[in-house]
Amino acid sequence: MRHTRFEHSVGVMLLIRQLGGSEKEQVAGLLHDLSHTAFSHVIDYVLNHQEEDFHEKWFAYFLRQPEISSILEAYGYTADEMLTGSFSILEQPLPHLCADRLDYTLRDLYWAGLLTLKEIHAFLENVMVYKNRMVVTSLAAARWIKEKYMVLNQEYFQKKEHLYANQKLAELLRELLEHNFLLEDDFFQNDTHVINLIEFSLHARMKLDKIRSMSDFNPIVPSNIILKKREIDPEILEHGRVYRLSERQG
Repeated sequence: MRHTRFEHSVGVMLLIRQLGGSEKEQVAGLLHDLSHTAFSHVIDYVLNHQEEDFHEKWFAYFLRQPEISSILEAYGYTADEMLTGSFSILEQPLPHLCADRLDYTLRDLYWAGLLTLKEIHAFLENVMVYKNRMVVTSLAAARWIKEKYMVLNQEYFQKKEHLYANQKLAELLRELLEHNFLLEDDFFQNDTHVINLIEFSLHARMKLDKIRSMSDFNPIVPSNIILKKREIDPEILEHGRVYRLSERQG
């Protein structure tokens, strides 16, 4: 298990397969982050997309490019099918579980040293699809994944060091964009491509080195950073009945 956008996409596809999803939904899972930018959601901060949805606005464009659409057509699918299809295992709004949310949660926690593979496999034994929705099959498993998702937010997404680094990197990229040293198209390349461009400029490279060393780290979260409320309320299947964890706890 690795920690890149590509491996996440493959992981989502395999999770959908494991849960009995159709081949079409597996393909949708493999392609769901096709338009994601370098540095994940940092580019949303650069371009002031507070809903963290910049890459979603470009999804249809990239999906319809010949490099992708021709491969889809060779296997009997179309870009429009991927855009208009209903893929309930792949994506669900919060607070539901879904393949996308579950893969990045377990993957990020593992690479942050906050989960073991043994724990991940044990949890996945309690996950299934019921009436086109991802559910867990025990109260204990529901409580476990809710707690782990909370840990992911507190110790990873909202960790002050990470927020600081993201904010400073966004400021640097915005400055370079405004001076035409970077183009918006560069953001659709990978992290290495953008870093290489930054390091062409001595001024930008010095700023990047400061971010890497955290030499100016300030633990106070800037007021312009909006922390999205992220929590899950898993659905539990027990004795033929589906209920939410909050119903049991409340």
